[in-house]
Amino acid sequence: MSAIIARGVSKRYGPTLALESLDLEIERGEVFGLLGPNGSGKTTFIRLLAGYLLPTSGHLEIDGCDSVRDTLRARARIGYVPEAAPVYGNMRVREFLTFMARLRGLPARQAGGAVDRVIDMLALGAVAHRPARVLSRGYRQRTAIAQALVHDPPVVILDEPTNGLDPRQIIEIRELIRGLAGHHTVIVSSHVLSEVARIADRVAILLDGRLLGVRAIADTPDLEAWFLSVA
Repeated sequence: MSAIIARGVSKRYGPTLALESLDLEIERGEVFGLLGPNGSGKTTFIRLLAGYLLPTSGHLEIDGCDSVRDTLRARARIGYVPEAAPVYGNMRVREFLTFMARLRGLPARQAGGAVDRVIDMLALGAVAHRPARVLSRGYRQRTAIAQALVHDPPVVILDEPTNGLDPRQIIEIRELIRGLAGHHTVIVSSHVLSEVARIADRVAILLDGRLLGVRAIADTPDLEAWFLSVA
């Protein structure tokens, strides 16, 4: 079974059709890239996956859960990091992650172990007891990713995960994303073709709310040329 199944998914805001009859399947364990300029429909699709929005029409299934009829279970299958990488600045990193673990429904006896696991995974040990407000951009991004992983979701969504990072931080986040593949299905949204080409197994191009194509990176030696040919 695929991790994500979209059949004829559309989203309308009044007279504006933000997403039009999207048909797409994302396989379990792959890193899947969403490419497209601002206004292409990427953010709308991500918000539908995250449960912030419901489709106007069509069927959207997340790890076997219908996004409309079983919204809460579908949302529980997702870990989401929006572009702004929000963290609560007055909370210390461990405190914030514990709060997010409990918010995700983990009982207290399990939350501590889950927090230890993501702190180790994201190499946050050196800053675990620091307030989030004093963290560098790179550590804030790591903390935001850690909160998305604390409940060990099958699907992880990263919206512009390397935006604003320096070159070393970009390399570290890129390696982290590749390391998540297999155990998690990872969906990465970006407008930077070179970054998606380095981390994704397959990539989809969206424009004006329509899916223009899906390709495997291994079969696409020149992602930029393909993008320009369809977009």
